[in-house]
Amino acid sequence: MLKKNPSQLEFIALMASLMSVVALAIDALLPALDLIGISIGTVNVVDNQLLITMIFLGLGLGPLVFGPISDSLGRKPIVYMGFGIFIIASFICVFSESLEMMVAGRILQGIGLSAPRTISIAMVRDTYNGDYMARIMSFITVVFLLIPIIAPAMGKFVLDHYNWQAIFYIQLIFSALVSFWFWKRQPETLHIEQRIKFTSHIFVNGLKEILKSKATVGYTIISGFITGSFMVYLSTAQQVFQIQYDLKEQFPYIFAGIAISIGTATFLNGTLVLKFGMEKMVIYSLIAFFGLSLIYSVLFYSTPNPSIVILLTFLGLQFFAIGFLFGNLRALAMQPIGHIAGIGAAITGFISTIMAVPISTFIGRFVSGTALPLFMGFLICSALSIAILFYLRTVKEQTKAMVENTN
Repeated sequence: MLKKNPSQLEFIALMASLMSVVALAIDALLPALDLIGISIGTVNVVDNQLLITMIFLGLGLGPLVFGPISDSLGRKPIVYMGFGIFIIASFICVFSESLEMMVAGRILQGIGLSAPRTISIAMVRDTYNGDYMARIMSFITVVFLLIPIIAPAMGKFVLDHYNWQAIFYIQLIFSALVSFWFWKRQPETLHIEQRIKFTSHIFVNGLKEILKSKATVGYTIISGFITGSFMVYLSTAQQVFQIQYDLKEQFPYIFAGIAISIGTATFLNGTLVLKFGMEKMVIYSLIAFFGLSLIYSVLFYSTPNPSIVILLTFLGLQFFAIGFLFGNLRALAMQPIGHIAGIGAAITGFISTIMAVPISTFIGRFVSGTALPLFMGFLICSALSIAILFYLRTVKEQTKAMVENTN
């Protein structure tokens, strides 16, 4: 049966929902990290951060399989395959009795969820390009960010009335509903004539194609630094707010406030990117992110934590800057490789995530007594990102000058 194309609004909502299962699997678990740690016998409290960072490891590994296959078989079958793996992994987590088993389940969850996450980006690239693609990605991210706003509060509610295992069951119900909607309403976006025959060389060939584009590689590395910064916050937020500031009851609302900050910026980006372009938006945002990190690090170096109001002000402003980066960086990286969108989304996602996991794990180990290491990590990551950005601009200007001289 031929499916009717959904409206642009429904397409945005559907792609955001595919991504949202990832956010739900991460953010709903945040209020329960200490209880899960007790249940599985975690000795060191910082080991609980692995329940957040390790799902990202799976999110980085999975696309290396799902991306190339989707370029050959089409997008939709891969989404169903990913959700199947996610269901199995969720039951592993529910019945975990050790940290090792829980980490294995979380990695497998990430591998499964990497399918809808990667395929949604590929489907956007199949349908749109240029600044308009960045606009659509911004609106998708805004809808997607509704989940981080409500997920911790939902997780706490479930925890207060049931147990931490129930959080995983709710994730399963949500993923089943999204799968049904996707099956019923979304047509295949990769037409048969555009598909690439699956061979043992498809990954190598795709990687060679990506490495030819300095822009794709550069923006992917920047995305890795920014994702790493964000993952440090995700993995340490519960520790900072619940343990350092003793705000266990207020934590879901604090987390929601930060998510609203990101969402507001992302929504504004959908309009501003058409006016200023992706590159300028990335430049301005990275400079703001770096400046705020530097100010905080200087003001509170070797001092106790500032008041919660000051901390939230800095975090709110920094994540407002980050809100302009996610969609634009991804769109800039994907723009030169639209002809291999599946493997392109897979490899770029793999590189940025594999960068982000050790960055967040390393920095997170220092976030024990104060929140300062969090901002020091922001500072280093943003400084390196700015250096790469200016290198890319220099290369672009040199290439442009060579073309003009040739003509």
